[in-house]
Amino acid sequence: MSELPCIGAPDPAWNDVAAEITFDVPYQRLWEPGPRGGSWFPGGELNLSVNCLDRHLDTHADRVALHWEGEPGERRSLTYGELHEQVRALARALRSLGVGFGDRVGLHLGWLPETVVAMLACARIGAVHTVLPAPLPAEALADRLAGMNLKVLFTQDGAWRHGTVLPLKARADEALSATESVQHTVVVRRTGMDVPWYEGDRWYHDLVAATRPGATTAEDEPLRVRANHPACTMPQANRRGQPILIQHGTAGVLASSIAVHRQISSGGVFWCAADITWVATQFHGIYGPLACGDTAVMYEGTLDIPNHERAWHIVQRYGVETLLTSPSVARTMRGWARSMPSVSPMPTLRRVITAGEPVEEELSEWLRDTLGGGRLELGDAWGQLELGGIVRVVGLPDTPPLVPLPDCGLDIVDRTGAAVTEGQPGEAVLRRSWPGMAVGVEGGAASVSDSRWTRYPGLYATGDRAVRDTGSDEVIFLGRTDDVVPIFGQLVSLSEVREVLAEHPYVAAVDVAVRKDPSVGRSIVAAVALKPAYAAGADLDALAVELMDIVREMMGGLARPRAILFLDRFGDELGREQRAQAIATLATEDRHTPTMVTWAQLVAAAGQ
Repeated sequence: MSELPCIGAPDPAWNDVAAEITFDVPYQRLWEPGPRGGSWFPGGELNLSVNCLDRHLDTHADRVALHWEGEPGERRSLTYGELHEQVRALARALRSLGVGFGDRVGLHLGWLPETVVAMLACARIGAVHTVLPAPLPAEALADRLAGMNLKVLFTQDGAWRHGTVLPLKARADEALSATESVQHTVVVRRTGMDVPWYEGDRWYHDLVAATRPGATTAEDEPLRVRANHPACTMPQANRRGQPILIQHGTAGVLASSIAVHRQISSGGVFWCAADITWVATQFHGIYGPLACGDTAVMYEGTLDIPNHERAWHIVQRYGVETLLTSPSVARTMRGWARSMPSVSPMPTLRRVITAGEPVEEELSEWLRDTLGGGRLELGDAWGQLELGGIVRVVGLPDTPPLVPLPDCGLDIVDRTGAAVTEGQPGEAVLRRSWPGMAVGVEGGAASVSDSRWTRYPGLYATGDRAVRDTGSDEVIFLGRTDDVVPIFGQLVSLSEVREVLAEHPYVAAVDVAVRKDPSVGRSIVAAVALKPAYAAGADLDALAVELMDIVREMMGGLARPRAILFLDRFGDELGREQRAQAIATLATEDRHTPTMVTWAQLVAAAGQ
């Protein structure tokens, strides 16, 4: 394969960010050109765990690093000194299992303190971790594990989510049949439920207790790694059954996380209210606060358990000053607030940053006036998984202690790569390198990612449509150029699901939609109209299972529709968004009782 074009040089302001990173071996230069995003901090060596923990111990070992509370109500707080001790203990335990430099470790865990400990322990010994969503069904988890070549898999006996316990250990046992690389399964005892036990299974608490260090020895020394050594991989898209894993380099993770945290944090307690699998949660909810020596808040499960006031209680209990979340979560909180007798502002809250999708002015007003009592500072963030999370934030006042993000060279171009004029839509691109850019791509379909760099040579193509507002010069994001959606932290192309279903000989027309469920998150559902020759005598139950299985075989378990809605026909009375909403409303999650409805019923469900 020919070498990919090189993007432009980064903003020199990154030199100031680099000064906040502890390098064991100094880097030779800030950046040098090369394929993809070029090479950041060449020649430098460092350890991510040291930058998040060790360097803070002399000044604030007793400061709280993490506040955590479980869905049933338990609470734990870990100081930097305590977190450091637990990371050292687990790093030693992993080494005792034969895990070392470059080995792969899977974290099939919810958002627990043990999850953060495992992330940092892997970084401490040069292992590469991947967070696997806790709610993944066994078959989807098996899809992930099949191509990851893990040496160790972390999981839980069970995980609390939306008031129920998910059987994580049982699902992991079933999924492990897809891989022979996993030598040990480390199990966090979270719920106390009975679980089957097999050779290679180890309880987390026993493993750590047996290796908990006292005085520091040579065995506990953190491993310094090259600046571009992968700290983690994150699943991106699944193309016809071939997953893509994005590698993020150690120094790039630190630089981008520190830079973003300096801008969005008020300096007080920081809370990222989102799932642990989200890139923003890992980079900006964990690494950013820890690298800057701040206090972060973590929570297990969903924000409506035990009641809809949980978010308010968390902010009040820990004195949260900065909240990072998605507009979807904020809209859900607004919906809950409407049913509460009175919604009081959150007095400690100073800033709310939304990321992941555009935020409408009505929601911004509610956040500012109702949640913040009219004094809240709001930031609208944009970024991508391949960029290591957030790269741009607008809306925050340009006053101290705000430290502006370095320029990423955001621009909008037409199909030829030429910049468009104000008011003209096009595709958003970056003209400058960013340290959080992926340092590598893994997977059978990794070449799909190359289009980011080849579509407009010398630019990074985001795949997002945008327009520059006339007068304000602000970039307004309009949505994806494709219809890729996140399912359990992995991007799935709805158009590819449609194509796979449409290839079935019985299918005349098809559409797919995303259904949101608080207990399992997002899932794909489909509506199918059959060809007249097959519609009358079709066994809908068997056909629904067959269609689901075809998608799973072609694209993996995450892309498999969780429900099939059979229609008598498709009409043209509804737009794409209305049709998708109606399909998601009517489709049942019970795969064994597929639903047959008329197009008129679908139109009625859309409110037409």
